[in-house]
Parts: sequence; C-alpha cells; structure tokens
Amino acid sequence: MPRAEGFVEAVLAVVADIPPGQVATYGDVAALLGSRGARAVGQVMARYGSDVPWWRVVRAGGRPPAGHAERALAHYRREGTPVRPADDEDGYRIELARCRWRP
Repeated sequence: MPRAEGFVEAVLAVVADIPPGQVATYGDVAALLGSRGARAVGQVMARYGSDVPWWRVVRAGGRPPAGHAERALAHYRREGTPVRPADDEDGYRIELARCRWRP
C-alpha cells in the first residue's frame, strides 16, 4: 500500500506548511493534492495529525475540527486567527474569507 502511505505523508506535509493564523478546509488540502477526497484527508488527520498543526484544517463553512472546538480555539486565539460567534455546539466559526490559506 505505498500509495496510501504517500497520501498520508502528502497530507501531513501540506498541513505543516499552513502558516500560523491561516486555515485550509479538508477539501482545500485534498484539492492541493489533486484529489477530491476531503473525507480521506479527515481520516488522515484523525489518525496521524497530532504532530502537525491540526487546528489549521477546518470543516467547510469555517467550523473547527469535530470534537476539538475548545482546544482549537486556544490555538486560534494565540495565532490571531479571526473567529466570529456562532449559535451551535462549537460556539464559533473561523472567518474563512479573512484567513483561508491559498499557497
């Protein structure tokens, strides 16, 4: 399964390149790799993403990584990532228009 391993490494390399204060969606990361596999990127991040800035990869619409909103918010505040309040379980959204990473 070398192709799968290569995909994991490629995802982690892209995420490691996202600058502080900026974010990319799972779909953005997939597109940079020539894929439409946003869910595959999510699986990579869930399994292997703890050593890269995982909080910089967000869900569509600017939602933080599922189940990690509180931990991620501390990173966003420290890095100056723009967020706005939202009335849901996450409590906020990342302002993608202001901080979406476009390499």
